[in-house]
Amino acid sequence: EGRPRSWTLVITVCGDMVQPRGGRISTARLGRLLGRIGIEGGALRTALSRLSADGWVTSKREGRTSSYTLTARGQKEFGPATLRIYAPPRSGPVPLWTFVPKGVTGGLPLAGGTLLPGKAHGKGLLLSGALQPGPEIWDALPAEHRQAMERLAADLRSLSETPCDPLEAAAARLLLVHRWRRLVLRWPEVPAELTPAKMTPRDLHAAVAETYARLCPPPERWLDTPDGDMAAMPKADSSVALRFAPVQST
Repeated sequence: EGRPRSWTLVITVCGDMVQPRGGRISTARLGRLLGRIGIEGGALRTALSRLSADGWVTSKREGRTSSYTLTARGQKEFGPATLRIYAPPRSGPVPLWTFVPKGVTGGLPLAGGTLLPGKAHGKGLLLSGALQPGPEIWDALPAEHRQAMERLAADLRSLSETPCDPLEAAAARLLLVHRWRRLVLRWPEVPAELTPAKMTPRDLHAAVAETYARLCPPPERWLDTPDGDMAAMPKADSSVALRFAPVQST
């Protein structure tokens, strides 16, 4: 799939690890984390320069230490995205569907050569109601969407064990959130009932929530710990513990 773009990884780090800890991260710690997944110092400097020029981050220097924080614009953009990224998984099956296969106008092909009629919707077809899950719906999703889900499932299988080293775990958590973030901000969520039986895990949202909770403690210890030129970051606020958790009624 190729190496992720450096500047998008910086944005993911800011949203996942920096915002709950006062909103600022040292260049040394950012470089250590991204260096673990193959982002070299020159690429990171280029990414930070681009983000600064585009008004996403701003830098601060104190002595020999430099750090970065999101601008007001960057923080504003994060609000709606954070709600989607860390939303709790569904607690049960979905009884009603609204499905929009683009490029399909006459009806959704079903087994036996019949068509499921629907209402015209832009350049596609809108289907609403109680639909029985079947391969036709999965096959009608854009190939990029299906591929993104399959790659996320592969990531989740590879993370069945939590890395012992805190930096390793921080890198794994970063890549998991980055993959999930790109999926949920680009595509509508596909409930588990509509994913192929052969795909493991089928419920990607629930699996991401479980894996994230398991991966969280070691990276949090790494962020809490000073190391050479890296000062300890401020303690995380309560938002980290509430990620993917169901909303509690009062």
